[in-house]
Amino acid sequence: MPAAPCAPGTRLPALTGARWWAAAAVFVLHALVFLPVYPFQKSELFRAIHDVVPMQQGAAGVTFFFVLSGFVICWSFRRGMPVRGYYLRRILKIYPTHVISALVLVLVVAAPLARPVVWLPNLLLVHTWVPKWTTLGGLNVPSWSLCAELLFYLSFPLALPLVARIPTHRLWVAAAVLLATIMMLHTGFHLWVEGPKDTANVFAARLLPGDVSPEFEIHVSPQWFAQSDIPIPASYWLSYPFPASRLPEFYVGVLAARMVAEEVWRNTRLRTPLAALALAYGATWFVPLNYKMSALLVAPMAAVVATLAARDLAGVSGLNASRPLVWLGDISFAFYMIQFPVMVLIARLFIGGHRYSIGGWAMWTGVSFLASILAAAAIFHGVDKPLMNRVAKRSPRDDRRTAPPAQSPIKALTKR
Repeated sequence: MPAAPCAPGTRLPALTGARWWAAAAVFVLHALVFLPVYPFQKSELFRAIHDVVPMQQGAAGVTFFFVLSGFVICWSFRRGMPVRGYYLRRILKIYPTHVISALVLVLVVAAPLARPVVWLPNLLLVHTWVPKWTTLGGLNVPSWSLCAELLFYLSFPLALPLVARIPTHRLWVAAAVLLATIMMLHTGFHLWVEGPKDTANVFAARLLPGDVSPEFEIHVSPQWFAQSDIPIPASYWLSYPFPASRLPEFYVGVLAARMVAEEVWRNTRLRTPLAALALAYGATWFVPLNYKMSALLVAPMAAVVATLAARDLAGVSGLNASRPLVWLGDISFAFYMIQFPVMVLIARLFIGGHRYSIGGWAMWTGVSFLASILAAAAIFHGVDKPLMNRVAKRSPRDDRRTAPPAQSPIKALTKR
């Protein structure tokens, strides 16, 4: 296969910066739903706002992360990289931040450690494999996506020989097959699995009695931890948090990386991919639940990711590649993980026992936002970055004599 005239493995600053927008979108939804600000959350104004900022806003950010994960893993994987070392780096990239966030939350809410069902599945990142809110919604709620990421990381070296066999001129066909598979999966969930069938945006704040702000958001309240079992609609579970259902999104990102590296994707103009993404997002208001979470957004999101990478390779500068956005993108994972514990802490120390309107919600959202950035920066610069730098120094160098940087990520791995 012809070599691509780019250097896979090089840093892609626009992609890094774009991660921040996805993390910020998730934060806005979580602040609306998880900050227990009463009576605001029980008002008609809240319901009107939530019609404009429904669950699919946060879900769009997660879809971006899943597609981007496939792109980055493929882009950075090199020939000669030991699989054991690859797994170690992937685990160290997510697990320390996950544990720190979980520990903060356990200390803040005094989780009942005598009941392992409350915290152990979350700590081990296996909780989304069980369709029960008892484990799925307990402790650090955003950590559910890491269960899917672990599956992605585990599967990539195993699927690599199959992915590498796809000829360059068949990459579009392979991507179309994956996208069709995603649509068929969600159609099956809608038709044959029990759960909501209408087009309503069903995800909303779970509210406790009274008009005074509670000390705890319901997912970390003593009442929640005391329950033995909380069922979840099967179609929602399969459509959104179930790791295997999200696996095709990761491989759409993998194929996007090959397309960019092998010059199948050359577009550097963001206008068209962003317009397609906006249209797909708008369509989520008119489709059943199973299609809202990701199915409509995967293709335009992959186009955005590929275009941002192509812009980086072409030397096209922009806001996402600016130094402040790249820094925010670097801390975005820690921000995503620590935001909920920060909200829980602020609710317990400052919000609980008081009454607030939308102005109070906006104020505490701003405080949570700034505190989450500071905490994320501390985790990234104090733990994540030093740890990854240490691992990089101990890792064997890639065999660059046999895998020149001018080759695509997949072809450099498979060429003999």
